[in-house]
Amino acid sequence: MKTETGNKIRLGILVSISILVFIGAIYFIGQRQQLFSSTFQISGIFKDISGLQVGNNVRFSGINVGIVEGIEQITDSTVQVDMLIEEHTRKFMKKNAKAIIGTDGLMGNKIISIIPGTPGKPEIASNDFVETTVPINIDDILLKIKTTSDNSASISGNLAAIVQNIRNGKGTIGELFMDSTLALNVNEAMVNIKQGAGGFKENMNAASHNFLLKGFFKKKKEEATKKTGK
Repeated sequence: MKTETGNKIRLGILVSISILVFIGAIYFIGQRQQLFSSTFQISGIFKDISGLQVGNNVRFSGINVGIVEGIEQITDSTVQVDMLIEEHTRKFMKKNAKAIIGTDGLMGNKIISIIPGTPGKPEIASNDFVETTVPINIDDILLKIKTTSDNSASISGNLAAIVQNIRNGKGTIGELFMDSTLALNVNEAMVNIKQGAGGFKENMNAASHNFLLKGFFKKKKEEATKKTGK
């Protein structure tokens, strides 16, 4: 008799727990699908939804305020997304509000973020279409990063090869840096140029004191003085 009573008690507890879990699951699903709150619907036309799915969250100012209710292909290049939004947020959303598809975290699920619009504009109405913004494609960003990385690696490799050629004395720059004979010739050429410039200056000074050319140089000096005003 006691065993039978104990079994009934355990069975009753198990049934009660099962009912509570079922009610909790229904409430959780209902809350997620906005079944127990007043809502309104808005829509947006996107060219690319980037993997957005029915049931994904709609956020406003970082807060979950709705879900994606439906997705429909309109043409070969446009997709209509219907959103179910909590009624109490309508007063913050204006007629010129915008919708943009984003990501929940770096690699999380897709979400829709609502940008409120201009203060002072009329409130958005049920079944209105909001302006949409082209979403940021993570795949495109990763591809650009990879391309940049590959280009940097290629440039680094080319730079290393150039430095190695210079060290080995290859090419004009390499010869200039590594060939001591060439460097000596360059130094001698610079000395000759300097000496030639000094000799030219001495010759010009001697010519200016020459009796035949003295008048010519004096005339040129006077003309230069008139031009400069000194």
